[in-house]
Amino acid sequence: MITDQPIDPLAFRSALGCFATGIAVITTIAPDGLPLGVTVNSFSSVSLDPPLVQFCLGRAAMSFEAFKLAPHFAVNILAADQEELSNRFSRRDLQERWTGLETTTGRGGVRLLTGCLATLECDREHLLDGGDHVIVLGRVRKLTSRDSGDPLLYFRGRYARLG
Repeated sequence: MITDQPIDPLAFRSALGCFATGIAVITTIAPDGLPLGVTVNSFSSVSLDPPLVQFCLGRAAMSFEAFKLAPHFAVNILAADQEELSNRFSRRDLQERWTGLETTTGRGGVRLLTGCLATLECDREHLLDGGDHVIVLGRVRKLTSRDSGDPLLYFRGRYARLG
């Protein structure tokens, strides 16, 4: 007889780490006008028509409330040589993340990171419950991408590269 057993959180996290993902920095503007950014590996496409993407943000994230309210955000898909950017946007100090960083400005004043493989400028469409996370669904309104370069990957709890 098969019975449901409680899932051990550490074993679950370890199993999920077996799925290699790309890394993106999601940027937006807080209600007070300050720029915000957070590193995610929970980004994916949802639909080609209309062009929709999603990312997941932990409810405990310091920038959670601002992202929940923001009408616009950008997905900055990191290149293999942008590991430092991934680390920078994982730090606790929200404003230290921007110190000395070169950016441009996109839709709604959202800062866009330079040197990324692709940047998708989005309007927030929906917020969906995802347990201890919220799933943010966005409609892509503008995009730029490079024809060359490798992605920064995450696999088994550390950065990885193609090849």
